[in-house]
Amino acid sequence: MTAVTPPGPQPVTTLSRDDARRIALRAQGLLGAPDRGAGVRGVLRDLGAVQLDTISVLARSHELIPYARLGAVGRPEIEAAYWSDTHSFEYWSHAACILPIEEWPHFAFRRRAYRARPQWHHELRQSAYDAVISQLAADGPLTATQLGGAKNGGEWWDWSESKVAVERALMYGEVVCSRRRGWKRVYDLAERAVPERLYKDDLDDATCIRRLVAQAGAAMGVATRADLADYHRLKKNQVDAVLADSGLLPVEVEGWADSAWADPAALAAPPRGRHRTTLLSPFDSLIWDRPRTERVFGFTHRLEAYVPRPKRIHGYFVMPLLAGGHLVGRVDPAREGSTLIARQVSMKGPKAVRPMAQALYEAAGWVGCDTVRVERCDDASLAAALRRELTLIGG
Repeated sequence: MTAVTPPGPQPVTTLSRDDARRIALRAQGLLGAPDRGAGVRGVLRDLGAVQLDTISVLARSHELIPYARLGAVGRPEIEAAYWSDTHSFEYWSHAACILPIEEWPHFAFRRRAYRARPQWHHELRQSAYDAVISQLAADGPLTATQLGGAKNGGEWWDWSESKVAVERALMYGEVVCSRRRGWKRVYDLAERAVPERLYKDDLDDATCIRRLVAQAGAAMGVATRADLADYHRLKKNQVDAVLADSGLLPVEVEGWADSAWADPAALAAPPRGRHRTTLLSPFDSLIWDRPRTERVFGFTHRLEAYVPRPKRIHGYFVMPLLAGGHLVGRVDPAREGSTLIARQVSMKGPKAVRPMAQALYEAAGWVGCDTVRVERCDDASLAAALRRELTLIGG
């Protein structure tokens, strides 16, 4: 890192591409020794948001996030860390996300925006809304099924009136989802589920957004304005309005066309330590922003789960391989009994073979598999090398 002095009173730190990449990895908990004492809850606090998704291949994405950083944490332990003791809540951030409960006040701006929304996709009678609130007050916490059913009997979007009502109440902040039962949201009144000191802390929009911009900056280490907006899905003009007071410092990054800002803590000391070798969920916050992933890592990644099968290039649930601080391959995994199947693998050269084998076997053990089988690889020589390495590791 070097400092140059442009016109004006404040020097601007200049970062190399490698500086920015290492800063991003450390901020995301993937460079340096993991804080195992802080555990899953520490990961959630540091990231600020863990994205949820219905797809489950090795595990659900919100389980894969702490696994990538901490290693083979038990899956029941992960769920308990998220959902016990009112430690977190679910709300709309980057997408549907698990959020630390301390961030409840900082989403007041979004709850107000939803209340001011002029129209919705579903019509809803006020009496139906009131009935759901009354039922939760009397009998909650409850799932949508317990409230009268999630669907009207049609397709997945054909929500029942009670489901429409409780989801709208969730967006308004009158109801909160503070845990999942299986994959079903469990709803309760926010005034009962959210700690009083947080529930009554009604912050103005500028305070909320300033906090979320600062938190996003800390979670990414160094970021452009677009990166900061994308992390919690803010508007760029909202970011612009608070940047000067966010505590983030302007920096220049070699090769980045846009201006950038960095968390002061990220600039205080060079990022050093051991790199994690792991497979990443495609919804991991390190890579969920595709343009940022390409800019920081030179790696083009696309989730193909919603792409028609004939048009897929790398597979259904493609997980990038992180090794040595770089994204050096990808795999589309599946499970069959006690075998983890690498349905399709690609790697950036021979140096990626051993890390891929290590990552596959570690992931297999975590989900209770004892064998790894490679079905396809886009390079025959690398495929042979990978199978040899897997044989060596597997004994």
